Amino acid sequence: MRIHRLVFVALAALASARAASAQQRPLLTEDPEPIGPGQVLFEGGLDYSHDQHYPASGLQGNLWRVPMVGISVGISPIAEFQIDGGLFNHLSITDSRPAPLSDLLDIDGDSTHDVDDVVIGTKIRIVGEGTRRPAFAFRFATKLPNAENESGIGLDTTDFYASVLAAKTVQSIRVVGNIGFGILSDPTEGHRQNDVLTYGASFARALTERAEIVGELNGRISTRSGEPFPGTESRGLLNLGARYTRGPIRFDASGFVGLTSVDPSVGFATGVTYVIKAFTLP
Repeated sequence: MRIHRLVFVALAALASARAASAQQRPLLTEDPEPIGPGQVLFEGGLDYSHDQHYPASGLQGNLWRVPMVGISVGISPIAEFQIDGGLFNHLSITDSRPAPLSDLLDIDGDSTHDVDDVVIGTKIRIVGEGTRRPAFAFRFATKLPNAENESGIGLDTTDFYASVLAAKTVQSIRVVGNIGFGILSDPTEGHRQNDVLTYGASFARALTERAEIVGELNGRISTRSGEPFPGTESRGLLNLGARYTRGPIRFDASGFVGLTSVDPSVGFATGVTYVIKAFTLP
């Protein structure tokens, strides 16, 4: 696939990258500050989710995603372009139940695998942070249907998200908040959708010049009256972790717990981040 080649080209280009001054991993809550004009940020890592549920396919099991990758490009002083996704998702199946899309499954054995859905987005800072004023930005993103429903992992749907981002640094603590909405397609009938409220709140506290602890509450709430369509349910995660910078690399690690019945019970993530000055804007 073209996205696979793009990822490997980026990996080679980032071999001599320098450390980033601000990064996202392992948080899902988006900071409103862009990475800067001409900067290219690369994030790579893996995560594990225990007891992951797939209501549309009826599968349940333990999920590995290796590697998860993200590339952000600073296209102006106030904007950046983002691509996020993964090359290999592997689910060890522990349970399988009848579900709306279970008749489509094409699985041999007690496991299944697929690529991850790719998310393409843009973040635009609206107001910079001041002495008393937080920074504000707007982000919109589209999730593409790369993962197939025959694997039981994907939904074969295209979703749209838009959110307002805010952040303020107080002494050694960075506090970030996101609020927005998502338009999620019904994987069982293409002419229907479920609108969800998305939210996120995170903190990052510096312990030393190199180390910091981070945490967040992130998820979505279904606004549909009655039962939501399978795969569009309310979801939420509580995520706690740390980041450490050494030389040109920033390492991260976190553990998370699910907050709803369809979320994984527990899990963890780990990864690294690089930033390079790739080009100069005219």
